Amino acid sequence: MADVYVVGIDMIRFGRYPERTVVQLAADAVLLALDDCGLGITDIQALFSGNIGETMTGQRTLQLIGQTGIPVVNCTNACATGATAFREGWTAIKAGLFDTVLCVGVEKMAPGMIVKKKVGNEPFPAEGLIGSETMPAVFSMVGLEHARKYGTTIEQFAKVSVKNHHHSTFNPKSMYQKETPLEEVLGAEMIAYPNTKLMCSVNVDGAAAAVLMSEKRAREAGVLDRAVRVRASALASDAWTERNQVMQDVNTVSRQAAASAYDMAGLGPQDLQLVELHDCFATAEILHYENLGLCRDGEGGRLIDSGDTSLGGRIPVNVSGGLLSKGHPLGATGIANIYEVSTHLRGEAGRRQVEGARIGLTHVVGLGSACAVHILEKA
Repeated sequence: MADVYVVGIDMIRFGRYPERTVVQLAADAVLLALDDCGLGITDIQALFSGNIGETMTGQRTLQLIGQTGIPVVNCTNACATGATAFREGWTAIKAGLFDTVLCVGVEKMAPGMIVKKKVGNEPFPAEGLIGSETMPAVFSMVGLEHARKYGTTIEQFAKVSVKNHHHSTFNPKSMYQKETPLEEVLGAEMIAYPNTKLMCSVNVDGAAAAVLMSEKRAREAGVLDRAVRVRASALASDAWTERNQVMQDVNTVSRQAAASAYDMAGLGPQDLQLVELHDCFATAEILHYENLGLCRDGEGGRLIDSGDTSLGGRIPVNVSGGLLSKGHPLGATGIANIYEVSTHLRGEAGRRQVEGARIGLTHVVGLGSACAVHILEKA
């Protein structure tokens, strides 16, 4: 099957846009991505749209930028929604159905904690009532389990936040661009131990979009000079177990998707130059170092201590600022991560550029569960 390339990609700055609708934000990102490769909406053969909060966002976006009658697929997959839309576009080109498609992820989010909504007469589970099903509680538990098993300290978890907030100061599209020294992170309001407020991802509004092409079409269009090859695209869900524990939910699905992606790409973690992973909480980043094979089990705390995952280190992680600082608009996050890695592979990341970047990986997890891993390569 022919290779698939990202030929145009961009995102709006993540932030608060009370005056803008979901589809207006999506349209902004789409137009940026089309401009990035010099194409128009009439060049697009299909649209794959990711959003959690609303319906028919793909068609409604086209109402703003040009309705051409193309097929539109809308999808939702929790935090992996944008990456799933991207993968659907990749799959359609791989299958030979199209040679030029558009993928977009978008979300508008209220400040504060995401709370499960009551559906019809469905009762709230007891765990939901006492809070242990909320995301802060889930990632509190995984952090405490990692600390129990491997001796990881709250300072090591907090260093993730220090690193990612520092990285954000180099990213003009990040919601926050502010240094947070270790003492400030540790002294912030405690949300769910060991995660303080500055160790939690930011609910924001955001949108990101990508134009994908088959290799044949990209050559014909003359856009391969800045193109990024999609070396692997993997999506996984939890396998059945007698009792799915939280650690299994968070870890197993990531390891499944990562193993599939490495196998598809014919590469291993040692071949990566940068990673954008799902740091929804500082505790999560430590776990995902291990889930993605960046270090051995139990060594995540030592990896953050070493500075290897900082800009200029052996394997920089979340140079964008990550979800902790850039922001986490659920439906947009997956494509925004792909934008960040693509920008480095193109050599266009400015002050945060990872020098010599040729291969990068993106990772998002939607508990429920879905994990998407993409490996990208400089063309």
